[in-house]
Amino acid sequence: MNIDEQYREQLLSSIDDDALVWIREKSMEYIRLMSYYRCAMMEIETKFKVLREEYSFVHDRNPINSITTRLKSPMSIKEKMERLGCEPTVDNIEEKLNDVAGVRVICAFKDDVYALADALLKQDDVVLIETKDYIKNPKENGYRSLHMIVSIPIYLAHTKREMKVEVQIRTIAMDSWASLEHQLVYKKDVELTEEMHAELDECANLSAALDEKMNNLRKSLFEKKCILK
Repeated sequence: MNIDEQYREQLLSSIDDDALVWIREKSMEYIRLMSYYRCAMMEIETKFKVLREEYSFVHDRNPINSITTRLKSPMSIKEKMERLGCEPTVDNIEEKLNDVAGVRVICAFKDDVYALADALLKQDDVVLIETKDYIKNPKENGYRSLHMIVSIPIYLAHTKREMKVEVQIRTIAMDSWASLEHQLVYKKDVELTEEMHAELDECANLSAALDEKMNNLRKSLFEKKCILK
């Protein structure tokens, strides 16, 4: 059993009947496209691992706390295509959706977010398609993170394909707030009151203040270290 067949069996065993019908109709074309997205995620993940290795050697510290990848589920893809009013064909998925493949990088400090983003975008084979800076311009609910849609080539046996990947870079504090907020409100049937929204916003501001203080402290320690040298 090859990799595509293994992925197909895993995929078919983990979804409900409606999704199963949809996948069987699309079958190998869809699975092949998902394999391309997985390759693109691996390319981006490897780039960050190389940057982590370089930082550890050159700067004697590791700015990356964790790197995770995720592939959008079949039902999430189908639902999003329906919201866009598009037929969920393989061609439409590749053309219309930017977030099928995702890589999330968690950093120690806010400055690391932008340093890593700049280092990634300086690489010749990475093309920036779109940036949404929710650190400088947080969402209404207080969410903070740097989002980039990039294009990356994957090299197959007989061809090269450009694939889109959503890259999210955020600090540990930003990620903690986002994870807790997600558990509180994601797909819940209960609407938050104004007071609850205010509480979430206050928690987000406290998290941002912590990031700022820790970032400034790191700068001060670095400057002191340079003076001592």
